[in-house]
Formats: sequence, C-alpha cells, structure tokens
Amino acid sequence: MPAPPKVVRRRKVFYLPGYDPFPARRYRELYRTEGAKQAEISEYGLRVEAAGDDGAYSWRASGVFDGVRVESEFEVLTWSDIVQDSMSNSIPATYWQLIRTSWTYIASGTLRRLALLPKGPLIAALYPIAVLLLQLIAALLAAHLVGWTLSTVFQALVLWALGEGAIARWGQALLYWTPFFVIAVLVLRWFRAQDHKLYTYYLMHDYAFSAGRKGATPPALQQRLDDFRATIAIALLQDYDEVLVVGHSSGAHLGVSILADLLRDHPTLPSRPALSFLSLGHVIPMVSFLPKAYKLRTDLRFLSQRDEITWVDVTAPGDGCSYALCDPVAVTGLETAEKRWPLVFSAQFSRTMAPERYEALRRKYFKLHFQYLCAFEQPLDYDYFQITAGPLTLGTRYADRPPSKSRIDVPVSKYTSTGP
Repeated sequence: MPAPPKVVRRRKVFYLPGYDPFPARRYRELYRTEGAKQAEISEYGLRVEAAGDDGAYSWRASGVFDGVRVESEFEVLTWSDIVQDSMSNSIPATYWQLIRTSWTYIASGTLRRLALLPKGPLIAALYPIAVLLLQLIAALLAAHLVGWTLSTVFQALVLWALGEGAIARWGQALLYWTPFFVIAVLVLRWFRAQDHKLYTYYLMHDYAFSAGRKGATPPALQQRLDDFRATIAIALLQDYDEVLVVGHSSGAHLGVSILADLLRDHPTLPSRPALSFLSLGHVIPMVSFLPKAYKLRTDLRFLSQRDEITWVDVTAPGDGCSYALCDPVAVTGLETAEKRWPLVFSAQFSRTMAPERYEALRRKYFKLHFQYLCAFEQPLDYDYFQITAGPLTLGTRYADRPPSKSRIDVPVSKYTSTGP
C-alpha cells in the first residue's frame, strides 16, 4: 500500500459529538473562540468562518503554520434529535430508567468490572442515581411533614367539635394524602427545574440510553451511523489530503463502529486522502462491557488491526468523566497479536493548563470533559487546532509518539464475545 500523504493542504474533519441534546452551532463557536486563543498562545495563524447554507453544522478553518497554508472543512455529524427523543420529560419515567439501568449494570456484573478501572466515570454514573434517590426522599419527607401537620390540626379541631367518628377518620386521611401527593410532585418538579445546574436527569438519560439494549445499538441510531458512514465515504473520494474523524465522549464508540463498517465496505482504500481517527475523552467501557455489545466489541477488535487508518486516543486523568488512559480495546479483552491501535496518551491537563485555571476547573467536571476541544496555555504535544487545521496528518504527527507508560491495557471486561 503506498504511503499516505504527510503534508496536508486540504483536510475534511468530521466531528462526532457525545450524548448532547444541544444544537451543533455551539461546536463551531467553541472552535472559533478557543482556536483564536490557541493561535495567539502558539503564534500561528487561524481563521474560522461559517461554510455554505448549513453554517450551523459546518465551518471552514484557514491556518498558516510555519509558512504552510492549510484549508480545513468541518462538519458536525449530528444526532442530537435522537438524544432529545431519548430524554423523557416525565419524572416517573426517569425513575423507571433509574431502576432499569441500575439493574442492567448490577445484575450483569458490569458495574463490578467497571469499578476496577479509574473511578471517575463510575462516580459520574452513580451520581444521578444517588441524587435522584435523595430528591425522592426529600420530596416524600416534605410531603409527609405537610400532610401530617394538616391532618393533626384537623383531627384536633374535629375531636374538639364532634368527637371521634367516621367523619374525623375520613377527613384526617383526606387531609394527609391530598397534600402529600401535591407537595411530593411540586418538590420533584422543583428539583427537575434545577437540572441545568445539577445535570442529574441528563446523566440518567445518558446512561439509560447506553444500557437500554444492554449494549446493542438502537435501530434509529444505527440508521444514523449508516448515514454518517456514507457521508465519510463520499469525502474519501474527493480531493483531500486527510479525512479526520473526531469522536468525543460517547462519540468515540460511535466513531469506532462507523469506521469499522466503512473499512469493511471499502477494504482497499487509496493512500490519499489519509484516513484518521482521533478519540477524545472516551467512555467506551460503559458500553463495551455490557453483555449484548457484540457489534461494538467486533468493531473494536477489527479497527485495532487495520493499517488503512491511524487511530489516536487522548484522555487525561484530570477528566473525571472519561476512562483516562484506558486502552479501550485491551480493557475490553479484545487485544490480539495483530493489534496496532489505538495509540493511547494523556493530554496532561495538570501540565498543559495554567495552574490557576486548572485549579478553578477541577470540580467543574463537564468543562474539563470538553477541555480537549479548547486552548491550552502551556501546550505540549497535544494541540486540537494543530491536529485539525495544521499541515501534518495524524499519523505523521504522532509517528514517533510512544504510548503513555501509565496506560491501562489489562483485560477487565466480563464479556468479550463478539457474537451471541
């Protein structure tokens, strides 16, 4: 197979977001603002502008790096509508998700295996369960207090006026249970309204979506992944030097399946454009460890062996929402002698971010989870904007980069089969 191009002058970037119900426009704005910061820090030129009629979902970046001009076209592979459909607005439905999801992870033994990996994602998974249960307890206690107070006052008045009897008993029950249900619903609704600060319902929906079919891909999502695969295949026929797929968070395991299917459909890709995959802040074990994640496990093993692609996986121990430095193929028990990918290394937030900013964000887990897409005050060998808009392919940029010594590459998953 001829060597892929090393110098990039024209690139196509597909960004695959995680479980995100918000419009794709936010990613363009994030790239524009953070790219300007990184360009100033690292002293290179970078210009970002909207592209075409679908500007909310795509943009262009023009970069000048060491005298080399590069044009990159970006497209967000959106599945936010599927996310929105999966997010129930019903409080009882969310509590049913809590019961069903907890049972899936506990009964299958997956939760116990996940506990052997870095604890951040497990804590993030237990967080919505714990908070939702505390909210339910608080609502029931508040409802009991109001109901008990009203029924006690009523009982005292009726006994003073009429003495004991059926009216007193029925009245007391009515004045307890009616406000009980009203107050419980109002308190739960109030908690639900605060979720933009707590992210409890959002996280519960996220984990429920992954566990809903015990790791199998929902049909609607699979159809969307097929559409994404066709879109990327078209880009590979065009005049680009590199086609780069970036999968963030849950988008990482979706990217694995898309690209595995793409390589199966096209086993003999031309050397140009180079095909590259950058996975960021992955949570792959949350799905690949589930009993029916046969397709994902098959895709992980297949993609890890292919020489038609470069796959680099970047996480950071400071990101408590990702499985930092976990080789997703190895920990799922899928490593073979032919394994080539992914190259696993750390973005080293504690060294690459300004100390005061890192300290300020250490408890802001969602912001740190998106730091891979942002500027670094003291960048080392990871620079999102150099990767996506610079003159080197992903393979060339990290050709001599060794994996992090502290990576986790021992098999942990209970489920390793790739078929029923």
